[in-house]
Amino acid sequence: MKKALTALMAAAVAAAAAAKTYEVDGVAAVVGTATILKSDVKDEMARRGVPESEAASRYAEFRTQLVERELALRAAKASKLTLQEWVVDERVQSIIDDVFDGDRNKLVESLSQQKIPYGDWRRRIREDLVVGAMRWNVVDKNVRATPAAMRREYEEHPERYQSDKKVTVAVILLKPEDADKRDEVMKALKKSGFHDVAKKYSADSKAKDGGVWKDVKPSEAFRPEICAEIDRTPVGTISKWVPLDGWYFLLKKESESDSAPRSFKDAYDDIAANVKAAEAKRLYTEWMDRLKAETYIKIY
Repeated sequence: MKKALTALMAAAVAAAAAAKTYEVDGVAAVVGTATILKSDVKDEMARRGVPESEAASRYAEFRTQLVERELALRAAKASKLTLQEWVVDERVQSIIDDVFDGDRNKLVESLSQQKIPYGDWRRRIREDLVVGAMRWNVVDKNVRATPAAMRREYEEHPERYQSDKKVTVAVILLKPEDADKRDEVMKALKKSGFHDVAKKYSADSKAKDGGVWKDVKPSEAFRPEICAEIDRTPVGTISKWVPLDGWYFLLKKESESDSAPRSFKDAYDDIAANVKAAEAKRLYTEWMDRLKAETYIKIY
């Protein structure tokens, strides 16, 4: 949990340092005695790196997140959760190390440029830690993937546990300056095997292995244009030349395996992860529903 939280804090502060300053433009929500401004929602979206083009469509989503954040902070106060200053100091230092190359002056300069007072930034870090601790105590530490739940997940959602479609293809890649060698390559293929020609002509990273990409998921290994040509090419045949940014690709599809059901044993880790994710979501929703029932909330 600590490593994940450190990464989250590092990403958050990087976005916060780059966040834009918005004028206060009205109330977004009231949670108990706390007021969330529309500018708070906009700042949170900027902090999280949401593109301007998505801001309007995601406004309600982030307003809800801030409402739930305030509920968690109120719950922490009610439960008298304490956080030692050294914990905050340690998190601040980890952020400085991860985001600002260990240089505190870079952090101060970045905050100054964005007109973010250091005290406000540090308070935000403290609140993030408090919210994380509350979630851990109420939700995360109580998540379990029981054998019965895992078996039910596997049986009810077989589509989630299919092996990926994989192919083995050999590739000849010509650099832009060698594009005029395409005819030469095709003539060589009439006399020699694809692998031998790849070793001689290809600039591909696997040229020394005959250009062979063995048992790969195309979308993870190649760009969409190449994947489309792989799909069109029958097993055992050679594709057409595919031009891409001045480079030229020639493919030979050597084998192809369709997706198939994975055994419970093979899919065990994925099943457990899905069960835990669903359980965490359920526990979190129940927690928030309890807090909302106990608190005055008005959404504008």
